[in-house]
Amino acid sequence: MIHPTAIVERGARLAANVSVGAYALIGAQVEVGEGSVIGSHVVIEGRTKIGRHNRISQFACLGGPPQDKKYAGEDTSVEIGDGNTIREYVTINRGTIGDAGVTRVGDDNWIMAYVHFAHDCQIGSHTIFANACELAGHVQVGDWAILGASTLVHQFVHIGAHSFTGMGTYLDRDLPPYVRAAGNMAQPYGINSVGLRRRGMPGETIDALKLAYRTLYRSGLGLEEARHALETQAAACAEVRLLADFLNASKRGFIR
Repeated sequence: MIHPTAIVERGARLAANVSVGAYALIGAQVEVGEGSVIGSHVVIEGRTKIGRHNRISQFACLGGPPQDKKYAGEDTSVEIGDGNTIREYVTINRGTIGDAGVTRVGDDNWIMAYVHFAHDCQIGSHTIFANACELAGHVQVGDWAILGASTLVHQFVHIGAHSFTGMGTYLDRDLPPYVRAAGNMAQPYGINSVGLRRRGMPGETIDALKLAYRTLYRSGLGLEEARHALETQAAACAEVRLLADFLNASKRGFIR
């Protein structure tokens, strides 16, 4: 299932039923799990591990060296889970020794054309990245997050689970879980209630998150007062607890 024009370097490990398209290049340290499909002209290099049943479209470049001037050829890597769709011209760079040393992508992610994950990004599972999303180094993205087309994310920003960004959003600070954001600079626009309902979240939980959002963004409380109020609400709702913990752990600050 390897096209005769493809180059698979000695040492690469391809499991059963892996398909490799025309003119693809698979490097010596690459590992690909069973059932994955690699399109034509795809380049996979470096120490890159790809799981099972991924679909990688033409001209994607995975495992390239980080775009970091401090990088001096250290042995870093990319790890990609199972069931991901990676479309045309996606680039995912290796990590750096200044951070995790690995860029990670979880399972069942939908990554559209021209998306870029820079070095040391940590991507969860079940996310959607629309066309031309660009993540700088060290960005973390939680499960089920959806980033609209051309969303730009500053280095070290954390994006919470179940959050949502509109087209053309620029995030220079953290985006809390469950929150919708849009604009340049990003502004909050409520809870991602539509997405939460589609995932089967109970109505009372969504109502609790809406109350938490109003407390944080609409009550007129100062930040410390809002944090204190959220702690009280979090005692009765695990999802609000996740939101409060995210805010407490934020190092860059969050959009507000």
